[in-house]
Amino acid sequence: MGKIIVDDSLRSKLNGLDQELEFCDETGRKLGHFLPTEQYRALLNAWASAVFSEEELKRAEIETGGRPLAEIWKSLTGQ
Repeated sequence: MGKIIVDDSLRSKLNGLDQELEFCDETGRKLGHFLPTEQYRALLNAWASAVFSEEELKRAEIETGGRPLAEIWKSLTGQ
């Protein structure tokens, strides 16, 4: 995910970034949306709760293990 640093001047132009905003280009074409962190987390939690059971979420939270990145990369590149 990319990252943009917002200074005070831009923040004031964007209503303080404390509410949902729609970003459009100069022609009015929608480019994307901004959600404050709290709304973004709530949305992700609602999605996760709809897709996974509480038991699955708890199990995933405590799960350890996995594969080393080098092994994953090797399987993706076929080398």
